[in-house]
Amino acid sequence: MTPKNIKTTAVNKSDYIIYLKKANDFYTITQKAGDSGLWAAVGLNAVHCAISCCDALLAFYLGIRSVSDNHMDAADLLMRIPQDKSSGEASTYKRIIAKKNLIAYDCREFRQTEAIDISKQAERFYNWTLSNLPK
Repeated sequence: MTPKNIKTTAVNKSDYIIYLKKANDFYTITQKAGDSGLWAAVGLNAVHCAISCCDALLAFYLGIRSVSDNHMDAADLLMRIPQDKSSGEASTYKRIIAKKNLIAYDCREFRQTEAIDISKQAERFYNWTLSNLPK
């Protein structure tokens, strides 16, 4: 099977630090929004945390980041990093990203139970990212 052709751009490996800082900011706000009961803010910040984590990993390991219009494409790129468990974490990333449109654009409230779930998934992905990048 031929790998999917995904639009990427080259980045410096050291740029992972910038993306990791962004991920940390989004993760922190995810937690604070949860404490305040701001469920849509929890969701969108969790999504952006995951995207920034993905960018950090791709920058560090592959020297690229996705510039595709579809954030799901980045999951395929995650599978290319030399980590044995990246396939499981790519599915965590996909579950988080799959909620983006529902949170941002659907005409319904993002519920507390959904916010708690996506927050846990983002925390797992964020911690996995931290464990696979230099401090």
